[in-house]
Amino acid sequence: MFRIEQDPHGILITNPRGYSAFTNVFFGGRRRRHAAALAAASGAPPGGRALDIASGPGTLVFALADRVGPGGEVVGIDAAREMVDYAAARSGGRANCRFDHGVAQSLELPDAAFDVVTCTFGMHHIPEADRGRALAEMWRVLRPGGRVLLADMAPAGLHGQLTKRLSRHMDPAAIDIRRYRKALQETGFQDLDYRTIKPSTGVLTGVKPG
Repeated sequence: MFRIEQDPHGILITNPRGYSAFTNVFFGGRRRRHAAALAAASGAPPGGRALDIASGPGTLVFALADRVGPGGEVVGIDAAREMVDYAAARSGGRANCRFDHGVAQSLELPDAAFDVVTCTFGMHHIPEADRGRALAEMWRVLRPGGRVLLADMAPAGLHGQLTKRLSRHMDPAAIDIRRYRKALQETGFQDLDYRTIKPSTGVLTGVKPG
């Protein structure tokens, strides 16, 4: 099992090898296929710029990098330095992606810099009092017309029930990503859409008008 630590900025997973092994089992060996489906749902365009918050071992960053191609760029941000180092070592010299240490509620990135911002399996790691700030930061770094994608385990079914039991630190209600629909609307996002991706992943997307 992977190691979980409490931090003032949220819940950190600090042993990336253990977490990678767990997710490989959890997704039935289809983690890369799952990441590719999330990257497609994000709408990241060829040549575009994407930001993945709580990027972990980098699997979604690599899928987004494949989608934007050599003319684009993907930045992965994680609050655990161990994850940043591990993901960077896995990048294999890809020129169109990089990994930085940072937190969702205080991004050290310029305004309107990205076409897409994703945060998957990460919102429940952010302290509840800071989640509104995290959404505001996503809005700030998105270009007009840009898209946000939030995802987490759908609460129904085996995977959702298993996720709820993984850690005593986790807020079970935070796993249902649909709870952020109102907060996204209040932040200014429009055209909100919810769908599920196998296995048992709830995906909520929105658009920054522009």
